[in-house]
Amino acid sequence: MEKLYYENPYEKEFTAEIIDVFESEKEYHIELDKTCFYPEGGGQPCDTGFINGACVTYVYEKGEKTYHVVAVKPLKIHRVKCSINFDLRYDYMQQHLGQHILSACIADLTNANTIGFHLGKDSTTIDLHKIIDNDKIKIAERNANKIVLDNIKVETLYPSNSELKKLTQRKIPVKVGEKVRIVKIGDIDINPCCGLHPSSTIEVQLIKIIKFEKYKTGIRIEFLCGSRAVSDYISKHESIDKMSKLLSCNSTTLLSEVDRLSGELNKALTEKRTLKAAVAEYEVQNMLSTATKIEDIRVLKYIYDNGDLKYTNILATKLVSSPKVIVLFGVKSVDKANLLFMCSKGLNMLSMNSLLKDAITLIDGKGGGSALSAQGGGKNNNNLDSSIDYAYNKVKDHIISISKVLKNK
Repeated sequence: MEKLYYENPYEKEFTAEIIDVFESEKEYHIELDKTCFYPEGGGQPCDTGFINGACVTYVYEKGEKTYHVVAVKPLKIHRVKCSINFDLRYDYMQQHLGQHILSACIADLTNANTIGFHLGKDSTTIDLHKIIDNDKIKIAERNANKIVLDNIKVETLYPSNSELKKLTQRKIPVKVGEKVRIVKIGDIDINPCCGLHPSSTIEVQLIKIIKFEKYKTGIRIEFLCGSRAVSDYISKHESIDKMSKLLSCNSTTLLSEVDRLSGELNKALTEKRTLKAAVAEYEVQNMLSTATKIEDIRVLKYIYDNGDLKYTNILATKLVSSPKVIVLFGVKSVDKANLLFMCSKGLNMLSMNSLLKDAITLIDGKGGGSALSAQGGGKNNNNLDSSIDYAYNKVKDHIISISKVLKNK
């Protein structure tokens, strides 16, 4: 089968003969006598496009054959017009060549070899076998972009074993009778690769590293090339422009303005926490003084609409620090309901965990905890009142029954 994508990776349309079609899982796998569709392999995703108007969603190799997956069974004709999604193809070509260039620059600078490569739809990553520092990564990026601008020719070679040895000092394993495809970027990089690449480094346009992090024993670098990098720059520039207008400053003073506002926010949050703690103390004393008493135990039953669950926790914890207190709190939000049950130390008459697991079924929720404290949430906030009332009545009945037993002794 002719692999037209190797003859001319810029070709967008071609005509071919259908050799075979088979169905699998309600999709049709078409074999052509020749193809411009690049199958998935070499770290590069497959091409997409059309065969006689039918959308090609996946292309793969099996043995010596290439199959094109479509949802519509082709008509009983042998000759078909095909076209590939060239924008996607060219994007992948840019990313792939960018990977070769960046990997070569990193290896030249740090002797860190690329041991993994993933070309995704949003970004590309390379994995290095060892960790390198931030400064070296920045230098490698700068060197890579210089190579891009140097407009170096990219060649595809099929050398013999003896020619291969002359091309590179690296030992490249070659099976007997195997034809090795070599991608050569001037004197920068020579690598066996079955992927597709532009014919010159200038077509990569730009290489921008956007993230790097420790990965296994080495480091993973995420980057963008070509139109992806340009689009990313435009998007970030627009975001910076919007932020500058919102903060009434220009792009050069934006960072210092954000730092200033961050400091003010942290100060305000600290003051807010201090005030909330003071308010909580007053609220706790008021709640304790007005709490319903069942025998000698104060039982507090409250439902907070759109309440702050964290603040509710603080209140409950402060309340049960007093002796003989049981707290039955519900917190209702737009699409969820939360239960929070607590009791003072020494009140061993009823487990809050068991009580919550009974009550929470009314709001279709899950939760748990200990004998002294339990909480959970559910989706049915319409039944929150019923859930709290159920828990309250169970606590009330339990306290009264225990009190009767004690009085009869």
